[in-house]
Amino acid sequence: MATSNPVVRYLASWKNLAGCAGGLLGLGLHFAGLAGSYWVLVVIGLYGVGALAAPPERIILVTDPEEEAGQLRTELDALVNRVRGFGGRVPGEVAPRLGEIAEVLRGMLNRPRELRADPDALHAVTRLVGTDLPLSIQTYLNLPWWYAAARGSGAELVRQLDLLLADAVRVAERFHAADAQRQADHTRYLEDRE
Repeated sequence: MATSNPVVRYLASWKNLAGCAGGLLGLGLHFAGLAGSYWVLVVIGLYGVGALAAPPERIILVTDPEEEAGQLRTELDALVNRVRGFGGRVPGEVAPRLGEIAEVLRGMLNRPRELRADPDALHAVTRLVGTDLPLSIQTYLNLPWWYAAARGSGAELVRQLDLLLADAVRVAERFHAADAQRQADHTRYLEDRE
């Protein structure tokens, strides 16, 4: 489990474990009578040697696909819930369209390993969840209600959501194409068995 606290990270690190082993060796030397009156320095020195001799911590730059998909799913669900919370402030067509987009995106987010293996789909889903959807809705909600009503901005928001839905469907179709091909192959296999 990763933590952002540097003290906790160091206490759980290989360097600290190797240093503790060296310190225990120093205590063993003291109890065996080999460290003399400078046993504290021997213990500290062996701790330091162990900590310096330990291999460095592994650097992990790539997140876990499950964690990454979970974060995107959480963002998407939070956006859907926030829009529902605005009720009459957004046009009635917005919540159902946003629900359709969320359903398409969840279909890909529920398969995080496959999504990670398809960088184009991962980028598109991340862009849709993190930028495109929130920006469309936020821009509309930042307009004063009277200005949005006078300018027909609700229709503009619905049009944007239609475009984003089409984009999500295109990405999902490419993402699920391999499954469709496997199903077609299985159908041909079953037909050939007859």
